[in-house]
Amino acid sequence: MSPAVAVPLFLFSLAVTLAAARLFASRLDKLGVRFGFPEALIGLLTAVAADGPEISSALFALAKGAHDVGVGVLVGSNGFNLAAMIGLSALLAGRVRLARETLMFEGTIGLLITLLAAALLLRWLSPAGASVLSGVVVVPYLAMVVAGPRFRGRRLSRLSRALHEHAAVERPPDTSPDPTHHLLGLIVVDVIVIVAGSAGMVESALSLAGDWHISNAVLGVLILGPLTSLPNAATAVRLGLAGRGTALVGETFNSNTINLTAGVIVPSLFVTLAGLTALGKLQLAWLFATTLVTLALLARPGGMRRAGAVTVIVLYFAFVGGTLVG
Repeated sequence: MSPAVAVPLFLFSLAVTLAAARLFASRLDKLGVRFGFPEALIGLLTAVAADGPEISSALFALAKGAHDVGVGVLVGSNGFNLAAMIGLSALLAGRVRLARETLMFEGTIGLLITLLAAALLLRWLSPAGASVLSGVVVVPYLAMVVAGPRFRGRRLSRLSRALHEHAAVERPPDTSPDPTHHLLGLIVVDVIVIVAGSAGMVESALSLAGDWHISNAVLGVLILGPLTSLPNAATAVRLGLAGRGTALVGETFNSNTINLTAGVIVPSLFVTLAGLTALGKLQLAWLFATTLVTLALLARPGGMRRAGAVTVIVLYFAFVGGTLVG
């Protein structure tokens, strides 16, 4: 594919994919408001919607045999999410805070899935073992988010109340005239457009990378990863400015968990992933360390403030610089 064709195709595919992901997330949010879903569940649904471009792009790259690009998209996306979703939101809104029980629960799930994906990529775990262990982690989480009020016990009850808090007064009421079945039909169309757009984006990006001598590490981690995460970032900033810390943090960590589970762990059952380079191992270590730093800053009294936000953003730019140098 010549650059004269690849560049317009990449830009068009990117625009179409991001627009469809934004509509997908907006329609899911409307359904959440309509049915009175709690913030944690809305964060999960929003993450599922906004993760479409990342996961689709990663899977198409894996299918094309560009394993380092596919994994790089997800690692780069997860790092970008921490900086652009939580860091930028805290910087613009002044702070991001949520119940400590919710933070520890969401953060523990995100850390465990990151560890499992890293162990798989480092070949310390088999694909079957990583898939089973990720199911052990994710299934109880989904049960708690969906059916939390029915759990008993002092600690579970406190966690359930935190997870099932409802939105602040800034959350707009559902004024959409669209019937539910109409929204569901449009969501299906959005998914189809996201998948098609991601296919065009990856195909053209791989072609341009070959023509312009762009390394796969840069292509996946620093180009496709951040670009496909833009719907997540836009939604997160909106949630942060509205003071919806639970939905914001839930969307961020759910997004990272979904990326690694659906884009790395599950596909490893069907595709043999290539071994990581030394740079790839360092990127995984950085992602885990930055996740720990982000959780520590959110756990401070009053949540993450602007100084903490700057720390997370600076860590991301250090990651960018390290990747370029590496």
